[in-house]
Amino acid sequence: MQIFRQNSYVALLLGVILVGAGSICLLGEDEAVPEKERTLESGSVHILVPASLQALPAKEEPSLLVERPMQGDSSAEHALSFMPHLITLELKGITEEEIGISHCVMLEEMNRERILLQQNNNKSLQNGEEISQPAGPPDKLFFTRTELLSPAEQKDAQWSYALVDEELLLLQKIVMAEAEAEPYEGKIAVTNVILNRLRSANFPDTIKEVIYQKSQFSPVHNGRLKRVTADEETIAAVNEALNGRKEVTDDTYYFLSLKLASDLTIAKTKDEAKAIGNHTFYK
Repeated sequence: MQIFRQNSYVALLLGVILVGAGSICLLGEDEAVPEKERTLESGSVHILVPASLQALPAKEEPSLLVERPMQGDSSAEHALSFMPHLITLELKGITEEEIGISHCVMLEEMNRERILLQQNNNKSLQNGEEISQPAGPPDKLFFTRTELLSPAEQKDAQWSYALVDEELLLLQKIVMAEAEAEPYEGKIAVTNVILNRLRSANFPDTIKEVIYQKSQFSPVHNGRLKRVTADEETIAAVNEALNGRKEVTDDTYYFLSLKLASDLTIAKTKDEAKAIGNHTFYK
């Protein structure tokens, strides 16, 4: 019985020691938290920031800090994955000198990325090659007696033509209807033909009248003109032609597909100017 009592005292003493040791461990972990990376809330985004930065002295002026994830730290990479190249966050009371990072580095990188993004947005793919997007359609077209001028050449114009939205849309639709499956240059050439007719005294005086002239464009007759919607490539081709790009000369007034045309009168009576895709163009 005496041995049992002694063992009970030992067990009780050991229990007290274990409880005390556990409390010390928990207290130590609490005190160690500032040494770990903490979470700083910036708006609705939580960003991991080393606790050492929080110990920097407070200043009146805020500054920007560039924080990059360490290699091999998957948790940091996950937290920063919403911005793959750099992160900016505003920490009040931290100056450039204290952080040792210049704002210029961050701003220059952001500016480079903005320029690259803008350049990419101004390009499209054509037959696997990048082409620059043309300017938008002009408000006026400028002509001499024999040619269409670009807006930059308007000082040499003998007359001008106000381009309204209704006719611009109609021009895009007829080019789409006639040359949807044709190469980009072929779409420009079809637009050139219509503008050449607009300029010529031998054809009607407005774009609408040129397009709806009797027996001239098959999509008008078969109803395809009303059904189509111009795609981005067609719109770009029309805009380039309106701004002065030419794939056929100013005296080219006709085109047809020798494979599909039922009437080959044009091919027999006019001079061939150029073949682009499935279309052959004539003067």
